[in-house]
Amino acid sequence: MNSAKSTMTKTSLVALVCFAGATASLTWSQDAMPITHQKALKVERTIKKKVETNYLLFLPKDYQAKGTQRWPMILFLHGAGERGTNLAKVTIHGPPKIVKDRPDFPFILVSPQCSPGQVWDNDTLLMLLDEVVRKHKVDTKRIYLTGLSMGGYGAWSLGTAHPERFAAIAPICGGGDIIHVLLASRTKAQALKTLPVWAFHGAKDPIVKVSESERMVSALKAAGCQEVNLKVYPEAGHDAWTETYNNPELYEWFLKHRRKSSAGAQLGS
Repeated sequence: MNSAKSTMTKTSLVALVCFAGATASLTWSQDAMPITHQKALKVERTIKKKVETNYLLFLPKDYQAKGTQRWPMILFLHGAGERGTNLAKVTIHGPPKIVKDRPDFPFILVSPQCSPGQVWDNDTLLMLLDEVVRKHKVDTKRIYLTGLSMGGYGAWSLGTAHPERFAAIAPICGGGDIIHVLLASRTKAQALKTLPVWAFHGAKDPIVKVSESERMVSALKAAGCQEVNLKVYPEAGHDAWTETYNNPELYEWFLKHRRKSSAGAQLGS
């Protein structure tokens, strides 16, 4: 019996030593492998990107190009159905539709058109924003961003990537990638905390689920955003924009907010 136990003990010790050796070998191969067959290299190249867009521009009836008054501005992003080369399509929904009968609309309104088969591109939108600010009497402390459906996604993307550019944003039935919120630099993170957000969504939206807006709102709240709200219309489907844009409260809410600094008025700041 003692001989058998001794044999089993020796066998166990051998197995343990072998297992330990294999584990050490595995750990070394994963964590401490010297770079003997790879080179550390660097590549650098300047790449030029051409951006362009067609857009509609609305100026309030009292706007004066040579005057001293500066005006609040809304950047509106349409949905996927309005993409193309016919700018009249941009006036189907939202503020571009409203201003056709509202010359007293108290904002400069900029409504770009996304090219066929494309989605909103932040570089293009920032270029447009800079162009309008350069050419017109825009109050850079009162620039607002909104969009519906695909434009809601665009508003979330541009607003969270460049929060210092906007006084407030209102994405409608959209969603997005929370990466800009999670990995924001110190400057961007501080700007996000002071970016007022009012999102809108239909509870019965079959195209973009309300959870898309909920996820973005939750991420901003977790990041310390001081003012972020989501209005859900209980009976609404995908069209959460008609009621939203027809409600004067949205525009009153916009005008309550100003950026404390206009330092972000230039691209890349």
